[in-house]
Amino acid sequence: MHTDLVAALDIGGTKIAGAIVDDRGRLVVRAQRPTPAREDGETVMGAVDEVLAELIAAPPWPRVRAVGVGSAGPVDRSAGTVSPVNVPGWRKFPLVDRVRAVTDGLPVELIGDGVAITAAEHWQGAARGHDNALCMVVSTGVGGGLVLGGRLHPGPTGNAGHIGHISVDLDGDPCPCGARGCVERIASGPNIARRALAHGWRPERDGDVSAAAVARAAEAGDEVARASFERAARALAAGIAATATLVEIDIAVIGGGVAKSGDVLLAPLRRALRDYATLSFVRRLTVAPASTGT
Repeated sequence: MHTDLVAALDIGGTKIAGAIVDDRGRLVVRAQRPTPAREDGETVMGAVDEVLAELIAAPPWPRVRAVGVGSAGPVDRSAGTVSPVNVPGWRKFPLVDRVRAVTDGLPVELIGDGVAITAAEHWQGAARGHDNALCMVVSTGVGGGLVLGGRLHPGPTGNAGHIGHISVDLDGDPCPCGARGCVERIASGPNIARRALAHGWRPERDGDVSAAAVARAAEAGDEVARASFERAARALAAGIAATATLVEIDIAVIGGGVAKSGDVLLAPLRRALRDYATLSFVRRLTVAPASTGT
C-alpha cells in the first residue's frame, strides 16, 4: 500500500527539523540540524539544504508529492519569503523558491510555525473537536495560530494569530520586532532565563542557563526561578485573554519547548487567566498542553 507522502520543514531559531510524513501524520523519516541563527542568510540556508539532502537520500523520497514549510515569523505566504525575528540573516528571504529548487520543482506551501502547530493540533491533537481555538508555540520565540468557525485561519500572509507580538506591557522592554513589552519578550525561553539571571538566579555547576534549567530550579523551590515563570505565565495569560475577547476562542493549546516544563508554567498560567479572562463569554476558556510534541 504505497500512499503519497509529503515532506515537512520546521524552521525555528534553535533548530531546523525536517520529516517525511504519511497521510495519517506519522513521521516516516526525520532529520535535524541546529539553526546557525547568528550567521548570514546563506549559512542558515546551508542548514536547510543539509536537512533536505538527508530526506532526499531516504528510500521513501520518490513518493513525496509536496513540501510543507512552517517557519518562525513573520512569513509572507504570497511572496514565499520569511523574515524570522530570531534569525536576523533572513529578511524577506526567498525560502519557497530555494526549497523548490532543491526539491526538483515540487509544490511548496509556506505558513507561520504557529499556524502549522494549530493545523496539527486541530487535526489530531488537543484542539480536536474545537471550532474556535488558539494554539501557541512557546520556545525560542512565541508564535500562534487560530481556528475560527471550524477552519484554520492563516490570514492573507500566513501570520494570523501571531500572539508573541501582542504588547502586554506598555512600558516594557523594547522587543527585536520594534514594539515594546511583547508577549515574546517576557515569555519565550531565552527571556525567561534572562529575567531569572538578572534577578539573581544562578545555574547549577553544569552552567546550563536554558529555560529548562530555570524550570528545574523552579520545581525544586527556587523563588527567583519560579517568579520568572510566573511573569511569563501572566504575559501569556494577558495575550490569550485579549485574543479570546477579540474572537471568542474556547481553548488555548500550548506547545513548544518551554511548554514541556508542565505545571511550572501551566499552573500559574491558569491562575493568571482568571485575572485577565473576566468577561462572561471568555470565562469558560480552557488551557491544554499540545499533544503533537515539538
